[in-house]
Amino acid sequence: MDEERVEKLVRELIIEVGEDPTREGLKETPKRIANMYKEIFAGYDTDSQLSVQFSEDSDVVIARDIQFYSMCEHHMLPFYGKIHIAYSPNGRVFGISKLVRLVEKYSKRLQIQERLTKNIADELYSQGVKGVVVFADAEHLCMKMRGVKSDATLSSSAFRGIYENREEKESVIALIRKRTSNGSF
Repeated sequence: MDEERVEKLVRELIIEVGEDPTREGLKETPKRIANMYKEIFAGYDTDSQLSVQFSEDSDVVIARDIQFYSMCEHHMLPFYGKIHIAYSPNGRVFGISKLVRLVEKYSKRLQIQERLTKNIADELYSQGVKGVVVFADAEHLCMKMRGVKSDATLSSSAFRGIYENREEKESVIALIRKRTSNGSF
């Protein structure tokens, strides 16, 4: 990202909304926003490090309540929430930090929640696991701050491999629900 260019564009935006970019409170705003965008859009250059695995097997591994923040590609406003990941290893397991990095890789992009859920499931499944389930629950400021101003949340899911089978799917959903704080996903 060209931070200098972003600073110039933000300065122009400040002028367009009717403010003075030389005002004390706004002088450093273009630089702060350029730095912020570099951080919140870091997912384009992030490696989830899923290649780091450990020899171990288990029927199912579940990582719950992975907090994420992303930016809606339609309005460039935040959406945020929690992601739950379940996978059935094939002789190798991932450290939980790698699952968190995977979530960050895709959430730190201009995104929609449905694609975020799908991307996480696809990349994890590509590592040779038997099956993957990803649930995401999020609040969307693009709706809360504008338009209908509703408190509605959005849930999305993706199933891969053995979890596309109805019985396996129901079994892992029950396991995830049993342990989530509010029984939702």
